[in-house]
Amino acid sequence: MQPTVCQRRKDDRRSPQGRAGGPGRLISPAQRPEREGIPAAEPSPLSSPAAAPAVWPPPPLSFACGTRWDFARPCLLGIVNVTPDSFSDGGRFLDPDVAAAHALGMVLDGADALDLGAESSRPGSRGVSAREQKARLLPVLKRLRRTAALRRIPIGIDTRSAEVFRACLGEGADLLNDISALRHDRTLARLVARAGCPVILMHMRGTPRTMQNDPRYADVVGDIQAFFRARLRAALDAGVTPARVLLDPGIGFGKTVEHNCELLRRLGEFRRLGRPLVVGASRKSFLGKLGGEPTPSRRAEASVVAGLLAVRNGASVLRVHDVGEHARALRVAAALI
Repeated sequence: MQPTVCQRRKDDRRSPQGRAGGPGRLISPAQRPEREGIPAAEPSPLSSPAAAPAVWPPPPLSFACGTRWDFARPCLLGIVNVTPDSFSDGGRFLDPDVAAAHALGMVLDGADALDLGAESSRPGSRGVSAREQKARLLPVLKRLRRTAALRRIPIGIDTRSAEVFRACLGEGADLLNDISALRHDRTLARLVARAGCPVILMHMRGTPRTMQNDPRYADVVGDIQAFFRARLRAALDAGVTPARVLLDPGIGFGKTVEHNCELLRRLGEFRRLGRPLVVGASRKSFLGKLGGEPTPSRRAEASVVAGLLAVRNGASVLRVHDVGEHARALRVAAALI
């Protein structure tokens, strides 16, 4: 296993993240220049990560907070749900002080960034208005940015709304995580382009309300690759720099158990697109079905197994609830393999 992960700048080694992950190699843009083009479609799928593009890990990625990831190891994106109804921990972190304490604990455990969301995307869920999302997000975001130990930690916002993300940018957000891949709100791509911030484009079949209604694919990996190429072109047309884009195949979003397993096994085939890969398998229902565990909060072990497989097959970022468990498992794996 060749661990991937991210590294903060040398002048920030005393931060909580630095203690958790330790100093590592930084790569200058001159050593590994960012690529601006979109890879063309290829005639046959890759059979293994070994057949991925020659430039890997992906080029470094910088954030407004002053942190840079060089993808020398897998980054951990800690999930903070500011929602009353998320499938795993809804209602636990609505209070800004409670959310900030939880976020700080994640960073001390090894989180490299935080993913803040105010709209549940569990199967069957309905949308949340921009006004309500802002009411939930902004107090928490302000509290996080006032916490000294979190000032250099990238904070992502999980939203499909330009209105919400614009407000969060004004309070120090660094990253957009859009489960609709910039399709839901057509003005969001232009906002991302103007802000120059990194963006995660995720694959989802339908909407959270409809995505699990009999999902079918001719070839789940090939179909999602075609989707990503189309979304990369659309982002480029809107002015988004492709080098600022990360790709998430959307584990659990309009997929069966078999689809999710196949995506994890064949994840390396997405590396031909040349962008960092984000995987969010943490506590998902397919792990509960495979392991016989109906309670999401008791799926940490299964989540770690899925995360290690994802990293082995090319994931650059793991979006997780149980940061400490993943961080420790990755350190052990890096030492053993």
